[in-house]
Amino acid sequence: MIHQFTPITDRRIRLALVGCGRIAQKHIDALEKHAENIELAAVCDIDPAALAQAEARTGAPGYRHLSNLLEQDPGLDGVVLCTPSGVHARQAILAAEAGKHVITEKPMATRWADAKAMVEACDHAGVRLFVVKQNRRNATLQLLKRAVEQRRFGRIFMVNLNVFWTRPQEYYDSAKWRGTWEFDGGAFMNQASHYVDLLDWLIGPVESVQAYTATQDRLIEVEDSGVLNVRWRNGALGSMAVTMLTYPKNLEGSITILGEKGTVRVGGVAVNEIQHWEFADEQPEDAKVKEANYETTSVYGFGHPAYYENVIDSLRGEADPETDGREGLRSLEILIATYLSARDGRQTPLPLDY
Repeated sequence: MIHQFTPITDRRIRLALVGCGRIAQKHIDALEKHAENIELAAVCDIDPAALAQAEARTGAPGYRHLSNLLEQDPGLDGVVLCTPSGVHARQAILAAEAGKHVITEKPMATRWADAKAMVEACDHAGVRLFVVKQNRRNATLQLLKRAVEQRRFGRIFMVNLNVFWTRPQEYYDSAKWRGTWEFDGGAFMNQASHYVDLLDWLIGPVESVQAYTATQDRLIEVEDSGVLNVRWRNGALGSMAVTMLTYPKNLEGSITILGEKGTVRVGGVAVNEIQHWEFADEQPEDAKVKEANYETTSVYGFGHPAYYENVIDSLRGEADPETDGREGLRSLEILIATYLSARDGRQTPLPLDY
């Protein structure tokens, strides 16, 4: 029997944070900003030190294992998964079977079959599945998305993305799961996945990809660098260059779109600066370009609080999830195609044939 979704309308939404490491701090910050609507009911981590730190910061009770949390707090509404990507599927399915909504960090899974199983489990349980893509909510990308939707570029000819960041060996050595195929994925799957998401979200369905990946310097299983050529169904061509070897620090996260009637470059360390904005026509939004720029030392940006606005509205029954499980599958499909292309040395068409 497939259960029906029941909105939460008369109280705060009770969420548990599962995984208390690096990205979890951004979620705690965002949840604090939404304390009127969300209660952080519990924190969970298998690492005693990380768990103790999260308990001290939030005041929420701590659990070592998700199964214990789900058993001991039946009033929980949902879980936020900030755990290694390779365990998202198992944890999401466990939560869904317990009737809990799932908010999962990117990528939603490292394997296509796992991601599809997450969607099916949440559908069957009648719970919402959200995939965190907070960069979409950045002011710079919101303006760019609007320009694309208004067809201000005319035909889009060329798209280029760069992710020139650095992750030292100490970063990968900080946890055994980092830099592994099973739990993490490489520079494309992990660090650059938000930029891979822009390929579909901004430009449209991808027709095919061709990739090269390499492990040039870091002592890890997966790639630390890669390049990707892309052909879209609308005729646009493009490329993406990714490396975690930039000296001596993060340099650039950018997207450039060249069209029939417009040219835009959004750069900075994490698409936080509109560096060029030129169209054949003028629109009121053009006056907002300089306002949209923001300073950041973090590649995560400031989109998490805005992302949770949609989570709240969706769980209240007042909106649909902007990035649900099926939306998460779209960018994961491009990622899987990228790895297949690099492995097999050939162009990989989409959609995938499995």
